[in-house]
Amino acid sequence: MQAITVRDRAAGVGGLSLTEMPYPHAAENDVIVRVHTAGFTPGELDWPGTWTDRAGRDRTPSVPGHELSGVVAALGFGTTGLSVGQRVFGLADWARNGSLAEYAAVEARNLAPLPADVDHTVAVTLPISGLTAWQGLFDHGRLAAGQTVLIHGAAGGVGSIAVQLAREVGAMVIGTGRAADREIALGLGVDLFLDLQADRLEDAGEVDVVFDVIGGEILDRSTALVRAGGTLVTIATPPKVQPKAGRAIFFVVEPDRARLADLAQRVRDGRLKPIVGAVLTLPEAPSAFAPGRRTPGKTIIRVIEDRGGGQS
Repeated sequence: MQAITVRDRAAGVGGLSLTEMPYPHAAENDVIVRVHTAGFTPGELDWPGTWTDRAGRDRTPSVPGHELSGVVAALGFGTTGLSVGQRVFGLADWARNGSLAEYAAVEARNLAPLPADVDHTVAVTLPISGLTAWQGLFDHGRLAAGQTVLIHGAAGGVGSIAVQLAREVGAMVIGTGRAADREIALGLGVDLFLDLQADRLEDAGEVDVVFDVIGGEILDRSTALVRAGGTLVTIATPPKVQPKAGRAIFFVVEPDRARLADLAQRVRDGRLKPIVGAVLTLPEAPSAFAPGRRTPGKTIIRVIEDRGGGQS
């Protein structure tokens, strides 16, 4: 099969290449997925799991990408709850070969059935971005109706979904980003947009929850905006500064089959509209990792064409 692989950690993005790889092995309780669309996180080349397995052994050449939507091609021993030919989407394991490939082995528990009326291109925006947004806002941030949340990167893959979820629960939403993101963020329903290059972040005032995807100076400055009893949540890096009378939480998204099914239902109902950004082919995938590349929404890698519902 064809896959994007990395072999040389020092080569960075330049080490990504389209390669012929063996068909993946289905371990116990695994599913082999014929990948239709895949997603990735730009920082994956810095993750230890991209280079070593859970025992710390080198596993290169490795396949990055951990979001996928496709069709079950085979079942491992003991796998139940899914069937060959079924449409599925979900998260690939952090320390195994991932989704930028024609086929991927995934634990069945990390996959959810994909309704026939949600296409693969939309579905693949949900495993990392959707689950991260939900877990950050509600599991860790404990956001509730009537509260105020500051969402950094409001037009990005995670931020755009977080804005919609926060609005639906009845929170006031302040979004941040670049000037070019303003109209997108306002269209998603933010009550106030702050241009991080031109506006004062401190103009946001005190908030109940800060949801950070940027890190660095923005994360540090955001700490002072958390009101007493509030929470700063970040996926960028463990915060160096703590809110004076609140909590600061760094987390890594976890698989959740039931929540994935819920997010897909929200898409079907029209309550959630993920922003699909650039859509690239598998050979084009290495260019999407380029440092400084920024596009609204989620960049998608289309491995094969989506022909609609059923067993496509």
